[in-house]
Amino acid sequence: MRVIAGKYRGKRLFSPQDNAVRPTTDRIKETVFNILCNRYRVGESVLDLFCGSGALGIEALSRGATRAVFVDKSPQSVRLTRENLKGIQESHAVFNTDYKIALQKLTETFDLILIDPPYRDGLEEDAVRLIQERNLLRKGGVIFIEHSRRNNLINLPESYIIDTRRCGNTDISFLTLREEEHE
Repeated sequence: MRVIAGKYRGKRLFSPQDNAVRPTTDRIKETVFNILCNRYRVGESVLDLFCGSGALGIEALSRGATRAVFVDKSPQSVRLTRENLKGIQESHAVFNTDYKIALQKLTETFDLILIDPPYRDGLEEDAVRLIQERNLLRKGGVIFIEHSRRNNLINLPESYIIDTRRCGNTDISFLTLREEEHE
């Protein structure tokens, strides 16, 4: 794994030694950030939920984000993320906690929220619901979700516009709030 583009382009990222963490492939990461940069925006402040190795949040920092918050309940993932953040100059914080606890305690808002939970757990919709309840997404912000093609995200709040793309056996979805939800 490596950083695809931007300030830290080519930086090697450590990946897990076992299958406990499923890192986002370079191909999917490149597709995601091409879409984000061309259609939406990376933004200044990023939340990387279920961060695993931290690869998505680090890519956002490399592409212009000035702050990233990384959350994962796995101590191994947190160690891996901290290792991968070495040499990254932008502001960042890493929390070893469950996503629900993190979303309840966070007080800042974000331009980009990255959600890549374990596929089998189906936590995407609950995370989006909590993000909406806590108003953690800034006006004009984007939520990115990497999920199994089997999870159609049918229980998301109707206040979001959803743009989903297929990448092999993986779907990538971008959520933005409808304009009337910002008023």
